[in-house]
Amino acid sequence: MTRPSDLTWSKSSYSNGTGGECVEVATSAVDIAVRDSKVPHGARLGLRPAAWGEFVVAVREGRLS
Repeated sequence: MTRPSDLTWSKSSYSNGTGGECVEVATSAVDIAVRDSKVPHGARLGLRPAAWGEFVVAVREGRLS
C-alpha cells in the first residue's frame, strides 16, 4: 500500500460537514485507500482497483446495506 503521506484524499460528496458518517478515498498507481474521515490518522483499507469497482457497483445497485 502507498504511504499515507503520498496520498491525496477526497471526501465523499455525500458529506455535509456536520460530523456525519463519511469516508475518504485516495488512489495510487497500486491501490485504492479508504479511511474514516473522522479518524484520518487511523486505520485504512487498501483495495485493488477491481475490488473497489465491484464494491462501488454493489453500493449503487443497493446490494449492500
